[in-house]
Amino acid sequence: MFDVVVIGGGAAGLSAAQVLGRQRRSVLVVDGGEPRNAPSDGVHMFLSRDGFPPADLLAAGREELAGYETVRLEQTRVVAVSGALDDFRVELAGGRVERARRLVLATGQVDEPWQIPGLPERFGRSVFHCPFCHGYETSGRTLAVLGRDVPQVMLGLYVADRFGKDVVVLTDGPHELPPEVLARLDQAGIPVRTERVERVSGELGAVGIHFEGGEVVRREAVFHRAPTRQGAPFAADLGCEILPDGCVRVDEFQATTVAGVSAAGDMARLAVLPDALTLVSQAAADGVRAAVWLEQGLFRAGLAAAEQA
Repeated sequence: MFDVVVIGGGAAGLSAAQVLGRQRRSVLVVDGGEPRNAPSDGVHMFLSRDGFPPADLLAAGREELAGYETVRLEQTRVVAVSGALDDFRVELAGGRVERARRLVLATGQVDEPWQIPGLPERFGRSVFHCPFCHGYETSGRTLAVLGRDVPQVMLGLYVADRFGKDVVVLTDGPHELPPEVLARLDQAGIPVRTERVERVSGELGAVGIHFEGGEVVRREAVFHRAPTRQGAPFAADLGCEILPDGCVRVDEFQATTVAGVSAAGDMARLAVLPDALTLVSQAAADGVRAAVWLEQGLFRAGLAAAEQA
């Protein structure tokens, strides 16, 4: 039995494994190899690693962990998770089952861009979800914001204020935006176009948004706050509380509502926060925090067991 099985080998999962491995806990990291930020050309806001290719960052992390005999990494899929505190069962592809006293879920979220032809393929390359991650690189460019609800559309005001010299909001059909939001956009000189988008073409610096009817709007980059879903069902399968936005509820120690199960990275958030942070640096910090407090819990459990003995 492992002390901890970490499901997910991104920044959150690898960081948790490093902390636990350094405390000489036996750790298994299982990773399916599909990081959310794979399409991006670089990680940003990670001190000393700004602009680092995401794949290189994870490769460096795995190389570091290879130096710890307490940590084992496996590139495979988890197909099912069950059990409870001190005896969780993790079934891997192929049928093998590993057991663990504790679990760290770090399976992330999956972006689901609108199914407009050409849009999903450009997500993370010329279509961006986060102005913190990619806004700086769009400074001074002509921008489009694709969305029709208030948070998506308010992104237009933000990027216009911070980065874009010329911003247009595209709703891809009718919207129900309140008059006060439309007034704010109009005051900022941001037009709202409601025509259906037939497809998206081009690359960063020369993106074409093709409307039904043949008109093409040329932009240098697009922002699209795509809907997301959990990258894996394991938190729900274990009975963890899921917040209305689909994130797993955690406390300030990254603990879920199920004893012995922690969650880290963009899949989880505090209930008092309006949204999960999707930064690599934040995911790494979550993984460290989860591991530190899991270690403290394992240590206290060991003391209690010794006293009973």
